[in-house]
Amino acid sequence: MGETVKLTANDGHSFDAYVARPAEQPKAGLVVIQEIFGVNVHIRGVADSFAAEGYLAIAPALFDRVGPGIELGYDPDDVTRGREIRGKIAWEEALADIAAALGFVAGAGKAGVVGYCWGGSLAWLTATRLKPAAAVCYYGGNIYEHRDEQPNCPVVFHFGEEDAGIPMDQVKAVGEAHPEEELYTYPAGHGFNCDMRGSYHAESAAIARERSLTFLKRTIG
Repeated sequence: MGETVKLTANDGHSFDAYVARPAEQPKAGLVVIQEIFGVNVHIRGVADSFAAEGYLAIAPALFDRVGPGIELGYDPDDVTRGREIRGKIAWEEALADIAAALGFVAGAGKAGVVGYCWGGSLAWLTATRLKPAAAVCYYGGNIYEHRDEQPNCPVVFHFGEEDAGIPMDQVKAVGEAHPEEELYTYPAGHGFNCDMRGSYHAESAAIARERSLTFLKRTIG
C-alpha cells in the first residue's frame, strides 16, 4: 500500500519517509511519528490504517539521523538500543524532519500529526513549536517537562493509567496546565496501542483510536 520517499530537512539532512496514500482523493494530511523502534512494520501499518481512513499519511524515519534503515523489535535489547539512538537525536533535529514531512502532505489540505511514545512527546512539541492543524499525543513521556509550552493547534492526549514511566500525577499536571485540550486515560500500560507489544490493550487501543479519528475529523477533515 505504501512507498518510501526521500525528504530533505531545512538543515540539509536527507532521510527516508514511508508514505501511505488513500484510495480516493485525500481529505487531509497526517504525519505519523514513530516510537523508539524506527519506522518498523508496526508504524508502517499505523500509517496504512490512517490512509484507509482517507488521510495522506507519512512516517518520517527519524532514526536516519543516526543511521539508515533502522528498524527494531520490542525485546529488551531493542528497547535499550532504541533509547540509545533516541538519545543521539536533538529535539530540534527531529522537529526539522517532522516539518519536512508536514510540507510533503501540505498539498492534501490541512495537516496534523499523531505520535506514539517518543513520537507522542514529539507530537506535543510539534504542536507548540511548529504549526500543524492538530496533534494527537499517545503516552509521550516528555510532555510533562514541556507542559508549560503553549500549543498552536488543538491537541488530544492519551495516557495509560498503569504506565510505569509516566506517573498519574504528571498526567494530572499536564491536564491542569492545558484544561482546554482533550486528555484521556485508560486502564492500560505504556505502549497500549501497539499490537506487537506485550503491553497492548485492545479495548483501550480501540477507544483511543475512535476518539482520535473523531478529533481529526473535527480538526483537519
